[in-house]
Amino acid sequence: MSEDQNLEKFLNEVDEISDILHALNSEDMSSQERAILKADQKLARIKKEEEDQDGIRTKSNRTLINTSGRSSLPSKSEMSQESFIALLEKDASERTEKRRQNKALATALKDLGNEAFAKGDYETAIQRYSEGLEKMKDMQVLYTNRAQTYIKLKQYENAIRDCEWALKCDKTCVKAYVHMGKAHLGLKNYLKARNCYKKIIDLDISKEKLVKGYLKQVDFQEKKDNQEQKALQELAAGNQDAVSVTQLLTKLCKEEQSPLYYSGGIQLLVEAIKDCTAQTLFRINNGFSIIGENCIINRSLVSEQEDVLETDLCLSVLSLWKVVCNENDENQCVFISHPKVNSLIFFMLTSKIPEIQSKTLALLNVYSSTDEGRSLLLKHLKPSRLFESLIKYVTFKDARARTAMDLLYSLTQEERLRSHFRVNFTEEILPSFTSLLKKQPLAVVNMEEGLRCISVMGQLSEDEIIRKHMAASSEFWDSCLLGVDECNIPALGEGHWDILATILGLMFNASLEANSEIKEHGVDISRRCLSLLSSKEGIVLTRSVGVLSRVLPQCTPAVDLSVKEGIVKKLIKLLRAGGKKTSLYAVKVLAVCTKEQTQARKDIFKYDKNFGTLVNLLHSDDEITVGNAALCLGNCFDIPGAASTLLQSDILRLLLIHAGGDSRAPAVIQNAAIALGKLSSAEPRFMTQLRQLHGIEILNSCMKYIK
Repeated sequence: MSEDQNLEKFLNEVDEISDILHALNSEDMSSQERAILKADQKLARIKKEEEDQDGIRTKSNRTLINTSGRSSLPSKSEMSQESFIALLEKDASERTEKRRQNKALATALKDLGNEAFAKGDYETAIQRYSEGLEKMKDMQVLYTNRAQTYIKLKQYENAIRDCEWALKCDKTCVKAYVHMGKAHLGLKNYLKARNCYKKIIDLDISKEKLVKGYLKQVDFQEKKDNQEQKALQELAAGNQDAVSVTQLLTKLCKEEQSPLYYSGGIQLLVEAIKDCTAQTLFRINNGFSIIGENCIINRSLVSEQEDVLETDLCLSVLSLWKVVCNENDENQCVFISHPKVNSLIFFMLTSKIPEIQSKTLALLNVYSSTDEGRSLLLKHLKPSRLFESLIKYVTFKDARARTAMDLLYSLTQEERLRSHFRVNFTEEILPSFTSLLKKQPLAVVNMEEGLRCISVMGQLSEDEIIRKHMAASSEFWDSCLLGVDECNIPALGEGHWDILATILGLMFNASLEANSEIKEHGVDISRRCLSLLSSKEGIVLTRSVGVLSRVLPQCTPAVDLSVKEGIVKKLIKLLRAGGKKTSLYAVKVLAVCTKEQTQARKDIFKYDKNFGTLVNLLHSDDEITVGNAALCLGNCFDIPGAASTLLQSDILRLLLIHAGGDSRAPAVIQNAAIALGKLSSAEPRFMTQLRQLHGIEILNSCMKYIK
């Protein structure tokens, strides 16, 4: 009996016994009687099979049959539900022990099969999985593992059969549908492959992203096959362009010709490749190998000498690769996965010949236009080395800089790149960027593309792990400060102000972290930002205050410097001018300064008459602004006479509203309550008003927020 029949028999027996037990528990007497009869017959068959296996009842090629069917069993009248179950339990116990032993053996064989599979020894793996199935017919994982191995050997029909048996063992087996889909894809049964993958979502909706990837593979393969069929049809029909491609490839197969011969032939080939059909014919007629393995052509690609003929040949090859890869996923994959391409691309990116650099960048940009292309680039080219190569183009004041930044910008949107940067940012990525600000004077940088380059780093800093690496680097902060110094020169023009604003935005993102490097650089960072508080560029002004709002809480010496440099007066002026975001940062800085410095409190009392500016902020719809304004006021009430200036204002009512719980932010309630307490303590007349407004009860309810 085949293993398929054995498993089918096992599963049928399980169903049969389940039906008997269900009928024995029925309240219908006739159902019970029929179940007892079936149980008699079943037990007789079980005993007979066991005796036959032991050779007890087999004699001279003849089997003795007990015609009574159950001579050693209770009679039908004696058979009861309890006795049948007892017999079944005894039989089940024996079978369970045997099954346990078989399972252990099958598991060991599975592990051996997995080891062979990992080594690429697929024939041995199949043998081990098959031996495991001889021990345990219903072990689902053995079927799916063997199916995966059959797929490696391109035995797709066998793989599909194993997947079907795996589903009989477990109808919810996702792996079975995955491997079955791959097998159908191998057989070019695209509709069946899609149906297999779609069933996975019915079983587990969380696998939707995985299924989309599989379905994309099906679409890709179907598209490839259709293109190849169409290309062969065009060639068979004698289409001139199709014939030209094959004829030119045949001529280019000739070895040891002059560079001029190959250059001319490749240029003609570029002109002949006008559509997807021609691109496909180039691929299926071994075009990549014909070009890539020719020693004369190869020599021109890696030559450092400025030989005109070799340069022309190299440029022709780059043009050809671009045209055959443009919007053709399969050609892109074939080209970029070639073992020599990685080193070749980086060699040409650093070529001394500008035209070669430009064409290499143009070739890479063909990939950057699609998700699949970007994924291929990052899979086959080392991301950190590519980043380093591209960022150097910012010093070029021509189209190369723009093309390089287009490519860099598109690649940074890829999760694969961010994943790589999270691990290698400080060692492999950051030095390339800091050299732009630290080693290269900004005067020689392409302003527009330099701006985009810094913006790319700003986008990367939005990733929490990358930002932590960035903020913990002394080199990062040193280079940013040098960049600020160089840009803060009005004579340099508007371009530098844009770069300055972008650098400040990057510093603002990085200062979200709290670490020793920010504390160490806090005074230097604050000094630069203080010098920019008189800037007429709104974005520079706002970002400077923003950086201060994050750096000052981490560095007390920076607070001392800021207060000494007159930061309070400057910020009060900014707050009066309005601007929601600037006000948000400015009032936070004032809260930090007034907490740490008595002079800051005196300066507010001096420059903000009757605290009108701060009290006005209590009307803001931004809770952070309100909370910091209340905190700042509470700090200032320590100044003698400060609280009395507010007797004619609505300060008490505003603070009660915020302390009373209208705000959902505990910090707002806490700061408002503290300000109320200090206000009433500093000026007794406020205490009287507080009692009249039942404010004492409100303050008591706020105690849980006070830390």
